[in-house]
Amino acid sequence: MKISHIEHIGIAVESLETAIPFYEKALGLKCYAVEEVAEQKVKTAFFKVGETKIELLESTDPEGPIGKFIEKKGPGMHHLAFAVDQVDASLEDAEANGVRLIDKKHRNGAEGLKIGFLHPKSTFGVLTELCGHE
Repeated sequence: MKISHIEHIGIAVESLETAIPFYEKALGLKCYAVEEVAEQKVKTAFFKVGETKIELLESTDPEGPIGKFIEKKGPGMHHLAFAVDQVDASLEDAEANGVRLIDKKHRNGAEGLKIGFLHPKSTFGVLTELCGHE
């Protein structure tokens, strides 16, 4: 596995309509994209901070992963995403090194990225996403 940089930090929010103005007005960031990822039951908003992005995640279904996360833990940091060259190969490498996986193969994420998650029980409590274009 070769990680090039932190791709984004995912933050679960109850409402993009409320959260986006905070990031724009209070922090001076600019939301450059809002996208729904129906497969993940989520609507996302992105902000660029240097080479890293902030991804706000609003659930579109209370039974989706973000809806369940917010119900259990409330709004807040949801995951840390690393950019990798090859998502599937990186997931295989992680598993070969004893890391418990949520995804054995990539799934489709926002911005056309392929994504796969490592289980937080294997990553010191941090839900970790590997993402890339391959």
